[in-house]
Amino acid sequence: MAARVQAEPFDLAAELSGFGTGAGAVVTFTGLVRDEGGRLLALEIEHYPGMTEKALQAYGAAAAERFGLDDWLVIHRHGRLAAGQPIMMVATAARHRQAAFQAAEYLMDWLKSRAPFWKREIGPDGPGAWVDARTEDEDALSRW
Repeated sequence: MAARVQAEPFDLAAELSGFGTGAGAVVTFTGLVRDEGGRLLALEIEHYPGMTEKALQAYGAAAAERFGLDDWLVIHRHGRLAAGQPIMMVATAARHRQAAFQAAEYLMDWLKSRAPFWKREIGPDGPGAWVDARTEDEDALSRW
């Protein structure tokens, strides 16, 4: 059970090697930087070291308790990430698939709405404004 924040790309297959051993279900999600129809070349992601890892660890521990997880993993990248690159991954392992799916959605909703990251879009004309919170992300979080 771990949370990591890193600049380097991750290897999904390597991360899942040995993950969730003995569980009945493993669910994974990998988020990619969208190109927004060619409008977005990259995302610049900043975080506050120490605080961000602590928050991700707390979200993972809460998911483990709430859904009875056997294992969980959250990896989120920072720095400049080009469109199409993996930005984050969530993996959950539980005795039953419903708990693994729900825990993965729970973690993704918390990451999208509450994880202390700051994102700025970079387009063909250079860096734009920092990305604001979105109402639909807050709405998704409210179901938990």
